[in-house]
Amino acid sequence: MMNGAKIVLKSLADQGVDIVFGYPGGATLPIYDELFKQKKIKHILVRHEQGAVHAAEGYARSSNKVGVVCVTSGPGATNCVTGLADAYMDSIPLVCLTGQVPTKLIGNDAFQEADTTGITRPVTKHNYLVKNIKDLEKIMKEAFIIAKSGRPGPVLVDLPKDILNEQYKYIGKNNISNGNFFKKNNIDLNSIKKVVSLICKAKKPIFYCGGGVINSGFAASKILTKLIKETKFPCTNTLMGLGCYPAIDKQFIGMLGMHGTYEANLAMHDSDLIIAVGSRFDDRVTGNLSKFSPYAKKVHIDIDPSSINKNVKVDVALIGDVKTIVNSIYLELKKNKNFLKYENINKWWLQIDLWKKKNCLGYKKVNYPIKPQYAIERLYELTKNKDCFITTGVGQHQMWAAQYYKFNKPNRWMTSGGLGTMGYGLPAAIGAQIANPKKLVIDIDGEASFLMTMQELSTICQYKLPVKIFIVNNRWMGMVRQWQELIHGGRYSESYTESLPDFVKLAESFGIVGLKVEKSSDVDSVIKEMIKINKPVLLDMVVDQKEN
Repeated sequence: MMNGAKIVLKSLADQGVDIVFGYPGGATLPIYDELFKQKKIKHILVRHEQGAVHAAEGYARSSNKVGVVCVTSGPGATNCVTGLADAYMDSIPLVCLTGQVPTKLIGNDAFQEADTTGITRPVTKHNYLVKNIKDLEKIMKEAFIIAKSGRPGPVLVDLPKDILNEQYKYIGKNNISNGNFFKKNNIDLNSIKKVVSLICKAKKPIFYCGGGVINSGFAASKILTKLIKETKFPCTNTLMGLGCYPAIDKQFIGMLGMHGTYEANLAMHDSDLIIAVGSRFDDRVTGNLSKFSPYAKKVHIDIDPSSINKNVKVDVALIGDVKTIVNSIYLELKKNKNFLKYENINKWWLQIDLWKKKNCLGYKKVNYPIKPQYAIERLYELTKNKDCFITTGVGQHQMWAAQYYKFNKPNRWMTSGGLGTMGYGLPAAIGAQIANPKKLVIDIDGEASFLMTMQELSTICQYKLPVKIFIVNNRWMGMVRQWQELIHGGRYSESYTESLPDFVKLAESFGIVGLKVEKSSDVDSVIKEMIKINKPVLLDMVVDQKEN
């Protein structure tokens, strides 16, 4: 027999959880009391509940584990909503434990009561309100199965305080059914053969790969790379897919979409075969749907049936795990390799190489002010041999990082794609650093994004995390300013970030090393210094205010 709080912790341990991100409060004190009595699970105290969810996202994305969050009822739970929406949009496996008022008070407007399951239903894959302690252990197990099965996502478990205090028998994970939540899709061999036939006939093909490849695991990226190499087709990645195919490879033609490369977007438009792998044809990629890739046959490989034909009608749909399906296509192609028409592909590459000559990511290098592209290019060159983990906030700096930092492995790039959550970078870097304590973790941030969650500097300081914060500081909400310039006649309404702190002094007030650079000639030496310091460092990189 044990109380509900202890059952929660035992259930977490059964799932292999060793890290929980959270913030205590009245409704969750029974859990925190049990945390105090044990040593298996380490709790990371954040400074705001949104930070807890983003940190758990960074942890999950950089480790391929389920991230876990624990917060109190009412404002504790509602502060998590942005993070849960972010994880839902980007398919990040999380389990969020929220405190709730005692069951007999639910619906009575009790102190710190909120309808947490009602509020979070649209932004979670599934959620539970535990009403009977008999169900607690089973629900905890189910939450993890749902979070990581199929298309991953966040699951919330709302825990009334009386359930946490009530005594009940602990059963143990091996005695609880896994349930039957997801059917394993049988691979349709006819569809596999149809895809291989399209590959062999294609004259202007392209692989369009997204975050689903990374969610499928390192093996998925490996077999996908083998398939792309075998076909000699060009490959483009979405923002979320960066790293699933090595960016330094000659067949990679850059990110596509609104902030993608000229050659990637024109190749998608002119192609006669698009093989979409773990991507969802979202609006930032397609633009005007009626004019999107008008000549192409479209193959869509995705684990989520609801993504098929949602935005773009496709010719062949393969529903299931990317790794399994891509491997089947690769094996079938090997049997039919003689039918591949490489002469067609060579002509296609000549066209792509012409587009590349436009040098769409080119910029003028000057000493002052620093070009943000140069700052990120130099950061890449000076860290490329260090197996670095990169997080970002949201805005111009995020897109420059995607364009100029080359990702050659999966799970090294963590950014907010679907929701576009400013403030994501700093807490996500905390989670990535905790998951990878001996690796170099850098948050490439904008000054406006950084200010959204800068209280997490206190968390970095408390746990002595050697996170590097690389602020691309242009003193604007840069992406807002860019659109105001391009669309709204240069009327810069509320986009100038006045009254910025002295970032060096701010860092030092938290016991963090602060650095600043304003000339290109100093960029390399300061980045080297940042890397060399085995402590948290905040680098204020003051860049050109007008660059788009």
